[in-house]
Amino acid sequence: MAKKIVKLWYDPEDDYLEVIFDQKEGYFRETENDQVMEKVDQAGNVLGFSVLRVSKLSKKPLEVALT
Repeated sequence: MAKKIVKLWYDPEDDYLEVIFDQKEGYFRETENDQVMEKVDQAGNVLGFSVLRVSKLSKKPLEVALT
């Protein structure tokens, strides 16, 4: 069974975290939370997500449904 690779990238200067599950072509779109964007392919399959203002998450967890 092939292992899944998850790619994580954090930019401390912009306080931005990106998590990619699948290295396919896609685009970011808004979610119900203005702090989170989801990356999807042309069929709408979730490829990953990004989080803005990550340092603000220290007081409570962030919960978002990815479609």
